[in-house]
Amino acid sequence: MQSGPGKRARLVDLAAQAGVSEATVSRVLNGRPGVSPATTRAVLTALDVLGYERPAQLRQRSAGLIGLVVPELDNPIFPAFAQVIETTCGHHGYTPVLCTQTPGGVGEDEYVEMLLDRGVSGIIFISGMHADLSTDTARYQKLTGRGLPVVFVNGYVEQVDAPFVSTDDAVAIELAVQHLASLGHKRIGFACGPDRYVPAQRKLAAFASCVAEPALKANGVTGIVEQSLFSVEGGHAAATRLLAEGVTGIICGSDLMALGAIRAVRQRGCEVPRDVSVIGYDDSPLIAFTDPPLTTIRQPVHAMGLASVRALVDEIHGHGAPHSEYLFCPELVVRGSTGAARTH
Repeated sequence: MQSGPGKRARLVDLAAQAGVSEATVSRVLNGRPGVSPATTRAVLTALDVLGYERPAQLRQRSAGLIGLVVPELDNPIFPAFAQVIETTCGHHGYTPVLCTQTPGGVGEDEYVEMLLDRGVSGIIFISGMHADLSTDTARYQKLTGRGLPVVFVNGYVEQVDAPFVSTDDAVAIELAVQHLASLGHKRIGFACGPDRYVPAQRKLAAFASCVAEPALKANGVTGIVEQSLFSVEGGHAAATRLLAEGVTGIICGSDLMALGAIRAVRQRGCEVPRDVSVIGYDDSPLIAFTDPPLTTIRQPVHAMGLASVRALVDEIHGHGAPHSEYLFCPELVVRGSTGAARTH
């Protein structure tokens, strides 16, 4: 048997690797009908694993490269978005190029230049610099001006002519406030990140509006805000200050912040949710397995990922959707970190 990338496939080896008969392998390699898609994939995977070259008629041709620029992967919500978008790109025949930003590493602008050098067909930005109100939007106007299809996830820039896909932050915060109020919480805290980010600013505005509603005010509900960083440490710091203000329920701007808030509650000798209820935001993977399981606002990651790729592919093909923001409705997922307000 030959070795190397061009070695000839032996049916017996492929059949053993794929767990099928040699006759089935032969049908797949010769493009004959009567083989299920799952079996075909198993045989093609066996070819790849054993180092054989696929027959020309079975090689998947890429429709082009698509850049995917994401923040650091420490927050599990970003890998979740990336996975959906990468898979969907593949279904459309495009090859995704993942660009992950890290502190002190390659930045967004450098990644964009690298992607342009490689002739990408388009770029999807997830919670990038476009979400930062202090950012110069000229970098994005330059991209759209040269005709490059781009789509932005979570963060809206009115001056940029492109599709935007976002979670409806106002609905998210309203769901969280109403949930705590229905459990009898009167003093509700909101731990949020810096308000220079569009999602944070929208959450802050929604929180202020919710706690000012006549029905809640008449019921004695008040709101207290503490801004910090979108991290476990940031949530811990913000929650520590909120607990000093006597809150019995805390809404956090991210799941990571919520984990920090739970830690702060326990450091005071209290328990969640017996003494203080905590709500997160994102419903990142594995968050249901925290102690206690976290009540959180779920971003519709799958629907948003599909929509962002569909919008980009439509842009590439020259029949894109209107350039505006598409808001996706979040969902309140009630688990073990929220409960009835404790009466003293």
